[in-house]
Amino acid sequence: MIDVSLRTTLIDLMLDLQKELGLTYLFITHDLAVAKYISDRIAIMYLGKIVELGEKGELFSHPLHPYTQALLSAIPVPNPERKRETVELKGEVPSAINIPSGCRFHPRCPKAFEKCPLEQPVLVDVGKQHLVACHLY
Repeated sequence: MIDVSLRTTLIDLMLDLQKELGLTYLFITHDLAVAKYISDRIAIMYLGKIVELGEKGELFSHPLHPYTQALLSAIPVPNPERKRETVELKGEVPSAINIPSGCRFHPRCPKAFEKCPLEQPVLVDVGKQHLVACHLY
């Protein structure tokens, strides 16, 4: 959480160094707008587990995991006339010490069904190097 102008300068410096030196970054953030700006590929995590992974364009245009959909729906839209459906999550974030059984997201997931609390989903490739860990896929 640094000043916006300083943050922009630092990110631009990181991108310049990346191009110059051929660097790869593992950039951890809660700010999806910054992640989209700086990244080629993005992994979305929930309670320490990757739930979706893909190229940034694919992930932002076709989010598959309900948690990713909720995160992206929470990003403010700069045009007040453009409406976007928001996904509102219910309940409290579970404790990282007492992780739910099965899918970690199932207690808050609007699409949860019988299988979700029983089995932990694995990452599956749904095409275009887009992976999702959800029983719906």
